Amino acid sequence: MSFKLRLGVWLILLIGLTACSSSPKREPAPLLPVADALGLGLGWQNTVSSRVEFPLQLSVADKSLVAASSTGTVVVMNAATGADMWRARVDTDLSSGVGFDGKTAVVTTIDNELVAFMIGSKNQPVIAWRKVLQARVYTAPLVAGGRVFVLAGDRTVQAFDAVTGSKLWSLQRTSEPLILSQAGTLGVYKNTLLVGNSGRLLGVNPDNGQLQWELSVATSRATNDIERLIDLVGIPNRVGDSVCLRSFQTSVACVDVAKGLVMWTKQTQGATGVSGDAAMVASTESDGRIKAWNRATGEQLWVNEKLTYRGLSAPLVVGNSVIVGDSEGYVHVLNKASGEFTARFKTDGGAIVAAPVVVGNTVVVATHRGGIFAFSPR
Repeated sequence: MSFKLRLGVWLILLIGLTACSSSPKREPAPLLPVADALGLGLGWQNTVSSRVEFPLQLSVADKSLVAASSTGTVVVMNAATGADMWRARVDTDLSSGVGFDGKTAVVTTIDNELVAFMIGSKNQPVIAWRKVLQARVYTAPLVAGGRVFVLAGDRTVQAFDAVTGSKLWSLQRTSEPLILSQAGTLGVYKNTLLVGNSGRLLGVNPDNGQLQWELSVATSRATNDIERLIDLVGIPNRVGDSVCLRSFQTSVACVDVAKGLVMWTKQTQGATGVSGDAAMVASTESDGRIKAWNRATGEQLWVNEKLTYRGLSAPLVVGNSVIVGDSEGYVHVLNKASGEFTARFKTDGGAIVAAPVVVGNTVVVATHRGGIFAFSPR
C-alpha cells in the first residue's frame, strides 16, 4: 500500500470514528447513595504530571508500580506507599506505555520512537536505548523474558532485546484496511505471545516470531469498511488455559488456548478490555452498562444499568468485587455475585483513564489529570 493510500485510509477511519462520537451526548446517570460496606479508604496518592491523554497502562512488578503522562514523564512508585522510586522524562509526548518488568520501563512516543529506561550506574534513571519504529504504537509494550514486544497500530509485532535494544524479529500479518487508534491486544500464555490481529488471536513464538496458531474470535457481517472493522482491544484476561477478550464494539469471547477452541462468544458493544477470575468475566459497555458472565459457559450472571453514559473504564475483578472508574473521577465497587454497589470513591474529578490494577490488597487508579490514587483497607 502506498503512503498516500495508507494516509487516506487512516483519515477515513478518523473521520468515521469522529462521526460516530459526534452523536448527541446523553446525560450521565445520576449517582445513587452508596453505603461504604467494605471499610476501604484512600491509602495514598501521587501525581505523574498534568494530563494523561493516551491509552495508559498501569504496570506492576514486584512491589513497584509504574505510570506515565502524555507529556513524557515516567514514574516508578513504591506500590505500598506511593512514594517515588524514580522519575524520568522523554523529550516528546507519548503514544503508549508503560511496559515494565521491575527493571526496564518502556514507552513509545508520537514521533514513533520506542524508549527504554533503566537505573544507571549512579542509581539514577537513564534512557538505556531508543529505536525508531515504522508506525505509530497505541498498545503498551510488553516487557518479559529479557525482551520488549511491541504491537504497532498496523498490527506489526516486533521484539527487541531489553538490555541493548537490538531488534530480534518482526511479524506482519494481513489485517483489515482500517486500523483502530487505540490499544490492541498483547499478552502472554505460558511460553507463547498472544497478539490480536483484526478478529483473530495469534499465538506467536516469542523467541523467533514464528506464528504457531491462530483462532478466529470475532467476525463482522457489515457492508462497509468502517462498520466492518473488527479488532481485539485491551489486555487479554487469562486464567489457566482460558483467555477472555474484547472485540471492539462487537463481542466478548472466551477461548481455550490449549485446545484451540472458542468456548463462547456474546455480541455486545464496548471498547475496553475485560477482567475476570476462574468463575466469571466482566465488561463495561459503551452505554455504561456493566455485564458479568459465567466464564465457563458464557451464561449472563447479571447486568448493572445504574452507571449509564458515565464513560466507564475497563473493569477489575478482584476478590469479591468488580471495580470500575468513570469520566467524572469516581471509582465504583460492585459485589461480584450480585452486581450491586458496595462502595464509591472520589478522586480528583478527572476521568479514570486506565484499567484499575491491584497490588496486594490495594487498588490503584489513574486519572486524566495525572493523579494516581490507591484505595486500601482502613
